[in-house]
Amino acid sequence: MEKMEKAVITVIGKDMVGILAKVSEMCAKSGINVLEVTQSILQDLFVMVMLVDMGKAQADVAALSEQMDGLGQELGLKIHVMHEDIFNSMHKI
Repeated sequence: MEKMEKAVITVIGKDMVGILAKVSEMCAKSGINVLEVTQSILQDLFVMVMLVDMGKAQADVAALSEQMDGLGQELGLKIHVMHEDIFNSMHKI
């Protein structure tokens, strides 16, 4: 059985049409499966957290992070990618 390697993608910025679609499309093109998505609009601020499976990805977390940085710059958003283990370590009480 294949091991699931998860990563967390966070997106923050001014709300606009197509953010979820563009981030999801980039994941799909890299063979990354989106497992969970939560998003909120706080006034005009868009906030999204995605949990993704990198198990069959054509890129590692570092490469995906670079791609998402480029997309974020293009759209005026801050997009951050980190391995699930790092995310969990940072958020332990």
